[in-house]
Amino acid sequence: MKACKGFTLIEIMLVVGIISVLTGAAIFLMSGNVDVAREQRVLTDLQSISTQVKLYEIQNYAPPTTNQGLDALVRKPSSPPVPARWKQLMKSVPLDPWGTPYQFRYPGTRNPSGFDLFSWGPDRTESEDDIGNWETSQ
Repeated sequence: MKACKGFTLIEIMLVVGIISVLTGAAIFLMSGNVDVAREQRVLTDLQSISTQVKLYEIQNYAPPTTNQGLDALVRKPSSPPVPARWKQLMKSVPLDPWGTPYQFRYPGTRNPSGFDLFSWGPDRTESEDDIGNWETSQ
């Protein structure tokens, strides 16, 4: 009788088990990186949106009001003060990485001489963990 060469079912299951454990450990160790990546995306979005708000201010002599919000970058505001030289500056305002709209306040409470632009963060409510333009230079 000729000897068969190959792997037994036990050997194959052992290798699959080891690969599963290593994959699980890698996913667990990298889960913190996802949070860091989301926070970095928020900071990048805040810079991009802030640039557009400042351009709006240059064109119209004042930034949008809190009531007009970031929608003023996409559609001409109908509430006062209605800008005379309005131009569309963004196709749409992005959502933050947690699927929540960015928040805008003018005049700002954390930036009294400017505007507050921020994300509520993972808890999706206004709290101490909000990520805003007060954390970057305006």
